[in-house]
Amino acid sequence: MKQNPTKRETGQADLDLLELAAAAGDIHLKYLDESGFSLWAQVCYTWAKKGEQKRIEQTTKKGRRLNICGLLEIDKSFEYGLALKNFNSQAYIQLMDWQAQKAQVKLVKSGVITVIVQDRGSIHTSKLVKERHAYWESQGLYLFNLPSYCSEMNRIENEWQRLKEDELAGRMFADEYELAIAVMEGVDARATKSGYEVQRYRFHSE
Repeated sequence: MKQNPTKRETGQADLDLLELAAAAGDIHLKYLDESGFSLWAQVCYTWAKKGEQKRIEQTTKKGRRLNICGLLEIDKSFEYGLALKNFNSQAYIQLMDWQAQKAQVKLVKSGVITVIVQDRGSIHTSKLVKERHAYWESQGLYLFNLPSYCSEMNRIENEWQRLKEDELAGRMFADEYELAIAVMEGVDARATKSGYEVQRYRFHSE
């Protein structure tokens, strides 16, 4: 007897359809996620002379975490915002209002909607955010929530890995400003390698 599909299987099937629609040009598909960086970047593998050990000088303090919220449209664009404080629903709404403005321009110009793939994190699904859904949809912006515990389905995850392992690994930074510059330079380097455009959103204080 055939079993009912799991939420993971159903979510993957729906995502596959969205990716097919994006490949056909029927929708604009973006992947959203948050990540973070510290003054002590992760250690990487490297070569050293036999009998010697590679040393990395650390700063006296680890400093505050630099958070990033990014949106990846495969082979086309990477849009992001940086903040030293944790992202909350208000900051997320700011970013999505910006995306809604961009989606409306695309909708008017081409008749094509924008769909954003994201996890079910609390800042993405709060009451405050849900109250904004109708407005975003009126602008041509729709959300697709992945099944719980399925972060591997979000294709922006690979961008975070490449940014951390290829651009920042093994580096130590004197302060948060130096770290932010390095992250922005790393994003630009990734864009050059991957051939997509970059745009940074600047959050405004409430």
